[in-house]
Amino acid sequence: MVLFNQIRTAAAVLAATTILAATSVDAKNFKIAVGDSGGSTQEVGGLAFKEKLEELSGGEHTATLFLNGQLGSEQDTVNEAAIGTLDMSILAINNVTPFSPTVGILSLPYMMLSLEDAETLTQGPIGEELVQNTIEDAGVRIIGWTYAGFRRLTNSKKPVQSVADLQDLVVRVPKNEIMIDTYKAWGISPTPMAWSETFAALQTQVVDGQDTPYITINAMKFYEVQQYATNLRYLFLIEPLIISEQVFQDLSEDDKAIIIEAGKEATKASAQYLRDKEAEIQQSLIDEKGMEIVDPENDEQEFIQLATEAVWPKFYDSIGGVEKLNAALEAIGRDPVAE
Repeated sequence: MVLFNQIRTAAAVLAATTILAATSVDAKNFKIAVGDSGGSTQEVGGLAFKEKLEELSGGEHTATLFLNGQLGSEQDTVNEAAIGTLDMSILAINNVTPFSPTVGILSLPYMMLSLEDAETLTQGPIGEELVQNTIEDAGVRIIGWTYAGFRRLTNSKKPVQSVADLQDLVVRVPKNEIMIDTYKAWGISPTPMAWSETFAALQTQVVDGQDTPYITINAMKFYEVQQYATNLRYLFLIEPLIISEQVFQDLSEDDKAIIIEAGKEATKASAQYLRDKEAEIQQSLIDEKGMEIVDPENDEQEFIQLATEAVWPKFYDSIGGVEKLNAALEAIGRDPVAE
């Protein structure tokens, strides 16, 4: 009887050890590359994803955010995710466009005029089509969307209210053809530069200015090297949360569902954060950080006309055709363009 009990105890220990071993093999800490610093919409989305992931997996899975581009430039993280050496990344949509051109529709100047426009396009049928295109083109899957707000022009020299005011400024832009051509339509040749290099370039005055939303300006402490801001609305910045398609397909069906649900939570949290905090942060940049913020002249009409007339037609083919653009415009209640 004693021998039997010893055998039974040993078997139970072995079974428990086997279960624990299986759990440790299946459990995963997803590495998430984040281009921005703490306090950004990227961090908010990433932390919401992590919290929901842990909740839905019963603590089996978690995630670690690597802020401030610790894991490389945003475009580099797309390459790394595509080959499966990086789990996830949160990055500006313009840095996905070189790998999957149809998402460029979300970077066309003055395409989206509100957060609600951005939510409609990303969370509906158009967004789902872009997700599938990105899987096929780039080997990464968009599982969540973070919303950062309009990219506001900042600079260290003077208030900018008109296209003429831009002409003697050196402005950093991402390495994105749509955004480069937008500034060219306004009469200047911008300086393409990786996000990770931008603060140093502003600090050393290699460039005079850049554009990014107020939450990001605050999170990245650009107010330390930029005195002036202009309330441009030319581009509403969307920052998708992507996962390596290789990593995703290696997950169980249950874990795939958890990842998708956690991505939805990140999307929701990001939108709420923008609604709650953007105006407050903008005011703090004036009151506490000493920035001077001005509006464009004539409701931005000169900027709008030059950008849309010159840039939109140039990228019809890359975004999938005029019919794709018109479907997006219809979805957000805007008039179509002539085909």
